[in-house]
Formats: sequence, structure tokens, C-alpha cells
Amino acid sequence: MRVQVLRDLMGEKTQKEFADQYNLDASYLSQLLNGHRSLGEKAAANLEAKIGLAEGTLTAPSSSMRAPTSRAPQTPENEIVPSNAEYLGPIDVWDDDTPLDDDEVYVPFLKEVELSAGSGRTAVHQSHKQKLRFGKMTLRRQNVQANEAVCVTVNGNSMEPVLPHGSTVGVDQGCTTITDGKMYALNHGGQLRVKTLYRLPGGGIRMRSYNREEHPDEEYSATELLKNEIIVIGKVFWYSVLL
Repeated sequence: MRVQVLRDLMGEKTQKEFADQYNLDASYLSQLLNGHRSLGEKAAANLEAKIGLAEGTLTAPSSSMRAPTSRAPQTPENEIVPSNAEYLGPIDVWDDDTPLDDDEVYVPFLKEVELSAGSGRTAVHQSHKQKLRFGKMTLRRQNVQANEAVCVTVNGNSMEPVLPHGSTVGVDQGCTTITDGKMYALNHGGQLRVKTLYRLPGGGIRMRSYNREEHPDEEYSATELLKNEIIVIGKVFWYSVLL
């Protein structure tokens, strides 16, 4: 019913024209109309606000969604618990040869590259092979410019349990100003690191891991930052964890 209302609103417009008119994610709209994603209450309310529809146009329950006329007494055993998750549809499988949608961009990864064989010295460079797809709207919502976004893979257990080994984080290179307690990616003498940062008097910083039992705080003065070649790459705006 909700999808049919959307189709009626579109009229003769194409999906792209409709998405552009109301600043919608074209890929998301296409999946809704094709039945690949369900339109839940929260998403329907958001669409009502964006399109300028009267409240209840999309969120009013249909006969199939109305609550039953009778229900069992509310007891601890059968108490109805509200859901805290929303089904957004199936996961699309893609690879490097899959064309980008109109509202998608590729975001490159940063990697450590050994400068010379056996020296142990590394430098941080952009990978020309490894990349991740992001929706332009996702980046816009985080105020991230597409050309400033990079991805970094977390190694080790220092950021567990929030970021287990192998997690991927999205980094905004356009935001290097430190806000206490936020996560940032750093280039530490050619080594990629992800830490929560705190400012110290005199221009220094404190690096903090979530796993503080094994990885205590590190403090560096402004002079030590230069000496140890520590550079803030950018602020973490997104992360993905595989368990």
C-alpha cells in the first residue's frame, strides 16, 4: 500500500526525476519500488517529511497491519516488546566490475607500504586496488566530501571490543581538528593507527585505546609529535565490524 502511494505520487516522472526533486537516495527509492526493501514506519515518516506529505499519508496502517481486536493479557511471559531494528532489505552483491549507481562513489583504502626491502620503514599510501562503495547521501549526511573520504583497516586488539581486528573505518581527511573523545586515524611514522584522541596543553595529544588493560594511554607533546612523525589523517565518521 505504501509503495503504491509512492508510485501514484511519481505519476509520469522517472525514478531519477522524482529522487532529484525531493533530494532522495535514487538507489534506495529504486529498491523500495522494486520490492527489494520494505518501507517501515520510521522510513515512511521520513519520506512524508521530505516530500511534504500530510502526516499519516504513508504511515497510516492498512487493514493488514491493524492490531487484532483481541489480545492476550499483558504478562511478563507474553508482553509485547517493541522492535529496535528495521529490515532494510537484502544485501546486494557486487565486485570491482559492478557499475556504480548514480548515487554511489568509490572510496579508496590507505595502506602501509615498505619503503625498501628489509629496512622496516613504512609509509602510508593510497591503494590503487582496494576500494569501497559509499552512497553519496551517506557521505552528505556526515558532511564528508567524497574526495576527502578514505578507508582504513584496523589491525590488532587495541580498539576491542568496539573495533575488532580486521574492522574497516571510514575517515574524513577534511576534519583533522581534534574533538576530545572522538576516533581518528593517524599516520605514526608510516604506521596506520586508529585511536580516540584528547588534546593536551601546549598542542600535545593523548592517544587512548578501548582496550586500555593491554594498551595504556600514550601522551605526546607538540615537539614529540614532530619527532615521532605523528600526523592526524582525519576523523572516523563510519565503521564496519564483522564478527
